[in-house]
Amino acid sequence: MCQDETRVGLKTLTGKVITASGVKPTVDVKWERENFWINGAIEPLIGKHFQQEYPKLNGDCFQPFLDWLSQQLAGAWSICKIDQAPAHTSCGINWPENIIPLLQPPHSSQLNPIERLWHFLKKPLKNELFSSLQDLRERIQQLFKQLTFEQVISISSYNFILEVLFYAASY
Repeated sequence: MCQDETRVGLKTLTGKVITASGVKPTVDVKWERENFWINGAIEPLIGKHFQQEYPKLNGDCFQPFLDWLSQQLAGAWSICKIDQAPAHTSCGINWPENIIPLLQPPHSSQLNPIERLWHFLKKPLKNELFSSLQDLRERIQQLFKQLTFEQVISISSYNFILEVLFYAASY
């Protein structure tokens, strides 16, 4: 399993806009800094995905996610690949018995398959304006509801990533 989090907020994510030749594109942009975090975990081989929203990125918010994830696994064991963010490595984190943390090397986010999922989920949000965090939450929930196991597998099951995970888990 691979875990990470992403921040989403009212500040507009901008992207390319196609226009006629010679026409300068204009896109309304919102600069508000209100945001929230989504903690997530995926299983790249089978496409299972788990996510929950939290107001901040810290150990106080990461612990409830781990406890919830442990319950979702229904007693099954999982090796969970995580980065070395302070929220994940805090001595205050009490890892559930059925989740074994596996730290990825520092500054190597490209090795975590869930990063590709965050990119995929944020793509439809480019150039969209949301009047409130609640509107954004509803849009994010809609995107997660539409997400299939096959899409998660397609996005995250690249050979080089699977080889790294297999090697790390067998080491």
